[in-house]
Amino acid sequence: MIKHIPFQQLGKANHGWLKANHHFSFAHYYNPSRMKFGALRVINDDWVEPGKGFPPHPHNNMEIITFVRSGSITHEDNAGNKGVTQNGEVQVMSAGTGIVHSEYNLSKDPLTLYQIWIEPNKKNVSPRWDSKTFPSVFNDNGLSLLVSGYPEDKESTLFIHQEARIFGGKTSKGSSFEHNVTHQAYVLASSGRFEITAGETSILLNKGDGAEVTDLSTMRINVIEESEILVIDAPK
Repeated sequence: MIKHIPFQQLGKANHGWLKANHHFSFAHYYNPSRMKFGALRVINDDWVEPGKGFPPHPHNNMEIITFVRSGSITHEDNAGNKGVTQNGEVQVMSAGTGIVHSEYNLSKDPLTLYQIWIEPNKKNVSPRWDSKTFPSVFNDNGLSLLVSGYPEDKESTLFIHQEARIFGGKTSKGSSFEHNVTHQAYVLASSGRFEITAGETSILLNKGDGAEVTDLSTMRINVIEESEILVIDAPK
């Protein structure tokens, strides 16, 4: 089954310096039918004004992944971690027993990002933070594996405490490829326009849209316009 989540139906928040689009209930946006998708708890599609950001605040027992779509974000936490994650890079934070961090756009350009929260399969771990640059070249044969909780992927990806995988990348107009699903998948149209097909079901996604893919072991992605695509495969 494929369920289309149009951008227009996402929860909206406009704080001036922050424009947020919530795929699931978050902060002041509450929708009882959009609480989570299995272990996937939060997807926020955010725009942050230059010089602004999120002052120090706490988290615990959550795997928090930030995919920077444009601009850069500066992270600092009370565990001594500090770093700048640029466009095309990904950062992860295991909040574990508890961590206080801040995130700011200290550049002169707007910042756009996806912030993704996944519930961990192991609680009260030591807090940690990491970031990684992934190839920015177009790959028309499939999406790169960016984040994983599987030991066999640890050398080439960012690690999280959950049996989940996040794939992403840029694809050219006219490309088409199969993508296997282990659990269930949430697909994000970061940019462009593409189609997801499975059997006789076909869903068209435009920039900002999402889709829930359930009870399927594979899907085909047909790229209609040059696109950036993310797929979050996490337990039910």
